Amino acid sequence: MKKLFLSAALAVLAGTPVLAGVSGHGDGHGAHSSHGEQMAAGVPGKLSEVSRTVKVAMEETDDGDMIFTPSAMEFKQGETIRIMVVNEGELDHEFVLDTPERNAMHKQAMAGGMEQHNTPNAVTLAPGKRGEVIWNFSNGGTFEFACLIPGHYESGMYGQVTVQ
Repeated sequence: MKKLFLSAALAVLAGTPVLAGVSGHGDGHGAHSSHGEQMAAGVPGKLSEVSRTVKVAMEETDDGDMIFTPSAMEFKQGETIRIMVVNEGELDHEFVLDTPERNAMHKQAMAGGMEQHNTPNAVTLAPGKRGEVIWNFSNGGTFEFACLIPGHYESGMYGQVTVQ
């Protein structure tokens, strides 16, 4: 309840809606909301409408960087994509799809002690685990995917999504 209150309070302060489905610690399965809330990048997708699957790996490099592979993705507006996320690293990582501005707000909340979570646009994974985000890119524009665990974004763990 404390985590839900913190999430709601941060959303009110930021003037943004509270996303349903915000929960405590993620289970690595990419919980999907049944109510399909509209976000800047689109809406949660349905498995039956997936047009293609893209694999995204998360890991640390020998020189201390934290990376996503691929580091950029491009989709067509209206496409429903199954993003298979694999943690190939030795640390917990998360994949959060949103605007750079909302990811920055979430990153601040995480730095303040908010736990990792699973929402329709995010998945948190332990080393060696797999998860997925199924997303309908109903809006065009440039968006961001990122790991917002403290220190990971600063170590290079973010990428760009372009929706044509």
